[in-house]
Amino acid sequence: MTARPSNRQPPASAALVIFAKAPIPGQVKTRLCPALTEDEAATLHGSFVLDTLERTKAAVTKFKLPVDRYLACAPSSAHVFFRIMEARHGVTLLDQEGEDLGMRMRQAFNTLCTRGYRRVCLVGTDVPSLPLTHYRDAVELLSRHDLVLGPAQDGGYYLIGMTTPHPHLFEGMPWSTDQVSALTQQKAKAEGLNVALLPAWNDVDTIDDLQHLIEDCAADKTRPKQERVYSMRTAGALELLAKRLRTRQT
Repeated sequence: MTARPSNRQPPASAALVIFAKAPIPGQVKTRLCPALTEDEAATLHGSFVLDTLERTKAAVTKFKLPVDRYLACAPSSAHVFFRIMEARHGVTLLDQEGEDLGMRMRQAFNTLCTRGYRRVCLVGTDVPSLPLTHYRDAVELLSRHDLVLGPAQDGGYYLIGMTTPHPHLFEGMPWSTDQVSALTQQKAKAEGLNVALLPAWNDVDTIDDLQHLIEDCAADKTRPKQERVYSMRTAGALELLAKRLRTRQT
């Protein structure tokens, strides 16, 4: 995995890596189409990436976590979207390298553990309402466990963290199926790893997932402003999409 040049040594004991694709129409959230247009899906994805950047920063600040944040980029960290994210959100960019998701995650763990991080967590961008405490707990659980998983309701996982690379966890996995989380736990236990689980959470892969998110966001808007979870940007995008989806169904 290629990183932007840097001479500094990691001052933190943990790394939090946000796995993200550039919001290119036709290349992101394709399972939401044709219910959404490719442009709508890309815009929503871009907002989710921003949400994850903002919420991870808020978690690190609120809980004073010993964490450096990275943004693992596809198709390339040279994309202008990622350069802007680097400048605005203080993250270090990495290129995702590998033929499939498993290889790309395995390479990320290898790269950052080689740099001296003793705890490394990878999180996706499809969980814009993930509580800040989940990020804190993931980092803290790695002080006492070899592996931490954040299971998704669909059988995958939204977060994985390790104290040292375990490449077998990423080999021969049926990615994008409901077996991923269970098989990962089976493999980890077969290797004798001490596994901790975060609470399950909904990610956004299908149009049904999106409808659930729209409903949850509408409920969120009834809470006092200081207690709301969704960013104004994503709340506005979801409200607009809800209107468009209703129109298209009539």
